Amino acid sequence: MARYTGPSTKIARKFGEPIFGPDRSFEKKNYPPGQHGLAKKRKKTSEYGIQLKEKQKVKYTYGLLERQFRNLYDKAAKMKGKTGENLILLLESRLDNIVYRLGIAPTRAAARQLVSHCHIVLNGETMNIPSTLVKQGDVIGVRERSKSLEVVQASLASASNKYSWLEWDANSLSGKFLNVPERTEIPETINEQLIVELYSK
Repeated sequence: MARYTGPSTKIARKFGEPIFGPDRSFEKKNYPPGQHGLAKKRKKTSEYGIQLKEKQKVKYTYGLLERQFRNLYDKAAKMKGKTGENLILLLESRLDNIVYRLGIAPTRAAARQLVSHCHIVLNGETMNIPSTLVKQGDVIGVRERSKSLEVVQASLASASNKYSWLEWDANSLSGKFLNVPERTEIPETINEQLIVELYSK
């Protein structure tokens, strides 16, 4: 299955929340997509359906395919602590997500593209693998010849989100991953226990 490249608002409406960030189109039509989205009476969703929907929401939010997501879940299950929380923290530690959190890119999809096109450096080395897991103390920055890119400059100019686990240096256009965040610090509304229950069947 290829990565989804269709209308992001349609997906956000499916889950009932702007999972890709602020979205004016979603605010105008915050009901399910389709001809009868606003009025259609839907059958009560089964327990499995609720769990599957939550997993799909997280996959779309972080831009992962099924095999990538399952591999990350298996890794989380082998770690100490709660599997669900470990999964979310691993997702937050991905390089493309960190680039997005630092404000270098306006969306996770744009961050993934910047990494893939070698515009991002990790500890001074050019990196082109979006799924790379960033560790505590790692420094993420914009490649020297890419600092003037319009998409980077525009994103940084409008970036306002500041996160306690990240440190940003505007002069060098680089940020430091101070520590893995606490689960309560992550702003996305995710019920990771539903995903654990789904994979536990």
